[in-house]
This record gives sequence, C-alpha cells and structure tokens, in this order.
Amino acid sequence: MKFAFIAAKQGDFPVVWLCRRLGVSSSGFYRWQASGEPPRARRDKQLGVLIRASHERSLGTYGSPRIHRDLKEQGVRVGTKRVARVMREHGLSGLRPRRFRKTTDSDHAQPIAEDAVKRNFSPTAPNAIWASDITYVRTWAGWLYLAVVIDLYSRRVVGWAIADHMRTELVMTALGRAISSRQPAPGLVHHSDRGSQYASRAHRDLLAHHGIRCSMSRKGDCWDNSVVESFFGTLKQELLYRRSWPTKQAAVDAIAAFIDRFYNPRRRHSTLGYTSPIEYEMMTARIQKAA
Repeated sequence: MKFAFIAAKQGDFPVVWLCRRLGVSSSGFYRWQASGEPPRARRDKQLGVLIRASHERSLGTYGSPRIHRDLKEQGVRVGTKRVARVMREHGLSGLRPRRFRKTTDSDHAQPIAEDAVKRNFSPTAPNAIWASDITYVRTWAGWLYLAVVIDLYSRRVVGWAIADHMRTELVMTALGRAISSRQPAPGLVHHSDRGSQYASRAHRDLLAHHGIRCSMSRKGDCWDNSVVESFFGTLKQELLYRRSWPTKQAAVDAIAAFIDRFYNPRRRHSTLGYTSPIEYEMMTARIQKAA
C-alpha cells in the first residue's frame, strides 16, 4: 500500500523523500516497481490508494463522480468508469439520501405569502433568493429541531439554529444569523413553506425590517423548496443516520462541524460543477472581478 502511494505521488515529490516519510526503503520501492506486475494492475493499485484517501476525506460519503473530480484536481488523468470500477473492487461507495418527513405545520390562520420563486433555484447573484426550512434530529435524550437558511446561488448554508422546540424563535434565530453574516441589500427574497413559524407576525416583521420579501411554497408541494430538502437529506444520510446520538450536545456539535467545516467549505456539489459552496462563491467573484 505504501509503495502504491509513493508511485502515485512520485511525480510531485522525490521518491527518496517519500520513502523516508513513510518509513520504507527506496531500494525496496524500486524492486516493487520492477517486479513485473502488469502496468494496468499497478496503476489500479495506485488509484486505489488515492481513491481511498479521497473517500476518507469525504467522511466516507463520496461516490465516483465527486472522487473523479478530486483526482482531476490532483492532476490524475483517469475516467469516471475506471474510478467506479476501482471503488467497487475496494468495497467503496457513496451515500444516497433517504426520503424524510415534513415537520412544519401549515394548518393555521396566519397570512400566506405568494410564491415569488416558482422553482427558480438558480439566481444569478448571491443574496438574491434564500430558502429556509426546519427538520428534526433524533437523539436518545429527545428530539432536536434544526432550521437552516440557504443561499440558492451557491447552496451555502448562510444561517442555522438548533433547539429542542419548533417555536418561531428557532427560525428567527437562523434568519438573524444569516442577515448578520451576509448583510443583504433590500430586495432579497426569503422562501419557505407555509409553516406557522414562517407565517408568524414576528418573523414577517423581521423580514420587513430588513427589506426582505417573503415567499412561500404552494400548499403540500415539497418540490417548491427542494433545495433545502436536498440539504436535509444530505445531512441525515451523510451524518445523522450513520451513528446514534446519546446526548443532544453531541448532535449539536456534530451538526455544527458538518455545516461549518465540511459542507460549506469542502463538500462538492453536483449543481455547482462539483465545487463546494464557498469555493463556488470565491470562483465566481474572481471571474466577475476580472470581467
């Protein structure tokens, strides 16, 4: 395994240096390299090392398309079908989101805003459309509820809050954090379902105070807020469903790390050309500045 890693990296670093770092001899590496193993088999071993490293960095979540993009950025020329084959041979696979249930209650007498988004999930600038929703988190100590605000431009989670209740304060905290971190100009559209928390007077007043337009999905249509639902599916499949949560604090800490250290800065998003939300914002800002 160590020799395969050295072979994969020898174009980037001196072989002697790599051998010393891994605690093997350079002569042993050259004997292994000249052992007569078929070149394709040797190359597959090298790919296996790099693929496993990429898979581990993704917390065991990436499938072949995202791992292929990782390898491409490392200068490794290989096709997606070969990546998929080597992954199967090593018993590696990505994760697929499960379906999940809605948590908000739309059976109330509060005012309902019109749908100003109409499934336009690809705005051309940041802070043009935000989408928000609530989901549940099961722990041995009881339920938690997570509210998020996502910028549809980059799919970045710009605000979130978690609590052991679903009261209006939960969504207002998430929205307040998003406003504080992004400082949006008036005219931003905030989209949610028709839940009583989002339709409440306090939440509508907070939106109005910052010049944010309120938009709500059509009744019972989950596709009208599918970007946030997709994020919740990712969070649950890649983090929450993979282990038990004995305490609420353990779940809170893990969710914070997932959002702030993995999802926003590192996780490759298929709709963003397999860049992360933060990378996408930085890349498009550079392009616009150069134009």
